[in-house]
Amino acid sequence: QNGPTDQDIERQKNCFGYNCDFLGFFKTPNGKILLAINHEYANPELMFSNFLDAQGNPNSGRPTENESRFMLEAHGVSIVEVRRRPDGSWEYVKGSSYNRRITGSTEIDISGPARGHSLMKTSQEPTGTKVLGTLNNCAGGKTPWGTMLTCEENFHSYFAGNRDQIQDPQVRAIHQRYGVPSSSSKYYGFHKIDSRFDINQEPNEAFRFGWVVEIDPMDPSKKPVKRTALGRFKHEGATCVVAPDGRVVVYMGDDERFQYVYKFITKGTYNPNNRDANWGLLDEGELYVAKFNDNLTGQWMLIARCEKNPDGTYQITPNPALPQEFQNDPALCFINTRGAADALGATKMDRPEDVEWNPMSKSVWVALTYNERRGQSGQPPADASNPRSPNYMGHILEIMEDNQNPASTTFRWQIPVLCGDPNSPIIDNRLIIYGQFANSQVPAISAPDNFVIDKLGNVWIATDGNPSSSRLNKNDGVYVLNPFTKELKMFLSGVKGCEICGPEFSDDWKTFFCNIQHPGETDTNNPSSRWPYDGTANIPRPSTVAVWREDGREIFA
Repeated sequence: QNGPTDQDIERQKNCFGYNCDFLGFFKTPNGKILLAINHEYANPELMFSNFLDAQGNPNSGRPTENESRFMLEAHGVSIVEVRRRPDGSWEYVKGSSYNRRITGSTEIDISGPARGHSLMKTSQEPTGTKVLGTLNNCAGGKTPWGTMLTCEENFHSYFAGNRDQIQDPQVRAIHQRYGVPSSSSKYYGFHKIDSRFDINQEPNEAFRFGWVVEIDPMDPSKKPVKRTALGRFKHEGATCVVAPDGRVVVYMGDDERFQYVYKFITKGTYNPNNRDANWGLLDEGELYVAKFNDNLTGQWMLIARCEKNPDGTYQITPNPALPQEFQNDPALCFINTRGAADALGATKMDRPEDVEWNPMSKSVWVALTYNERRGQSGQPPADASNPRSPNYMGHILEIMEDNQNPASTTFRWQIPVLCGDPNSPIIDNRLIIYGQFANSQVPAISAPDNFVIDKLGNVWIATDGNPSSSRLNKNDGVYVLNPFTKELKMFLSGVKGCEICGPEFSDDWKTFFCNIQHPGETDTNNPSSRWPYDGTANIPRPSTVAVWREDGREIFA
């Protein structure tokens, strides 16, 4: 009731964060089980009493300084050791040496082609080689060598100020392309407790966010690193797959309306016999963006190649088709990745979310959550890969790389699912699976967000947006698509006000994990749900859920 104290803030630095998103299951060489979990953002209206006024704005004097400091520490990542009980349930291992937090104030290294660039330097940190914190960590991924990739998505939400007052026209233009500053900053107030979040005092701080961060959950002493070779945009996830020649391919989506699908191919190859040799593998390689043609073919268009020199600097070779700005300053290919993709004519997609490799179908699955602006006045029209205008329900696209090789630069594609309700009176809102209208017995689905693929090749789909009245007006859920039988089933339903994210399996396939994010998302005075609590005494809390079978069999048996 009285707001967080200094002691509460210190405690939050070492407590589980807020709004869980990505979840990764890791096993140490000695058999310990670790869950690595993102904490995307904070809901001050749920965390603190009487935060909002009747118009939905913060009340006068809110957030307080301590509320802002508390929220900064509630962001980031948690690494948690867990163990399975005899009955199949799971428990948290208190006091484990693996347990740790990475928050909005943790020091993080910067590596790759943007390291030390002038746009990465600030008055607080003039070297451009390190940064405090990782923010808006949405989905992520796991590397073949057992590290976590956590993705910074809507980082613009934390920056305040007046863009027009920035003197450098290049800085102004890039900030505009990325939505910096944001009116959402008023809910966090970070600019009031730290000048680096005020773009008029630190115009370059925002360039230090929007990256993929590599964290080693098995080595608490190793500093996290922002891998700038993977490009800067509003990263949803980062899925790794090893190509036949040993190079590692990372698939990524830029989660905003009319943004792009990317992939990165490492220069070096994965070394399965020397884990430490792979640390830094993501600092050199080629960054590509996708173009989807109307004839169901496509190309990965090279943005730039980066290679490390013996002295630690980088040789960057931009695509010759890029404008002179990128030729003169090649690191811009990685700092202003959106601008480079714009110039190459990449296909503007309907909010690319998770992009996952399916090892059974040997294809890439892309979640396009929805885009109600498609085809509206002044906005891009529908096209073959984004066929609905407006697209309220979202769809799922499948990329078939040539020769089933993730390192290919050409591909074919199809749309397995146009999401919707089989019984909708609106044709464009009906569910279509592999080109056929679904019958009324098939569950309605919208807003596909995150995927996980089981060992049979089934695509497990977590949604974020079902409750909207423009979509299904139902709780979000987890669905399972069998791409071989073309069947869609519902696995579980969420609680009111939540999205479901971070779908993941245990290594024996007997437990399904997921995260329940922002349950009851309204306000503390009248939340739509009190989950995971009963009654009215407690506020709802984002949480991690484990699901297992009573008979002990694999979850999809």
